[in-house]
Amino acid sequence: MICQECQMRPATLHFTQIMNGEKTEIHVCDECAKQDKYSAFFSGKNSSFSFHNLLAGLLNHEHAIVNHHHKVADDTQQRCHHCHMTYEQFIQVGKFGCSHCYETFREQLQPILRKLHGGNNTHKGKFPERLEGNIRLKKELEQLKQLMTQHIQKEEFEKAAELRDRIREISKQLSEHREEE
Repeated sequence: MICQECQMRPATLHFTQIMNGEKTEIHVCDECAKQDKYSAFFSGKNSSFSFHNLLAGLLNHEHAIVNHHHKVADDTQQRCHHCHMTYEQFIQVGKFGCSHCYETFREQLQPILRKLHGGNNTHKGKFPERLEGNIRLKKELEQLKQLMTQHIQKEEFEKAAELRDRIREISKQLSEHREEE
């Protein structure tokens, strides 16, 4: 998406304002966002706007940005073994240099991810509603098959037979879902 103001640079900031039930969307680049007409969005002690300061503020890591400006480049900082980026550089730039950075800076990312994901730090994903039922049933089916195999190996045949019956029910449900599609 191109900036609505200059029509030249890519829009990196997207604002939505709702007043009296009327929604207005603004899409501007960093440079145009610094103009006076957008200053109301960025009032505060730091007059120059930085998307990265905004991001750090949202993540409650303002101190990381402040400390970054006072630190001198230091060879003792942890660096990504692949792209050589430091965590301080990530804070300044707002994105990692490569996919290996996620593993290198895992410890620093854990609190941020927990905050963003409501206490979780593992992404479990989402399924489209129309597929969710089938996927859930397929997962349950696989788990039941594994469990049934374990019961057979332990010679717990009554439990295995119960699982077999449940497996048949789920298989029937899955075949009915396929016919509906």
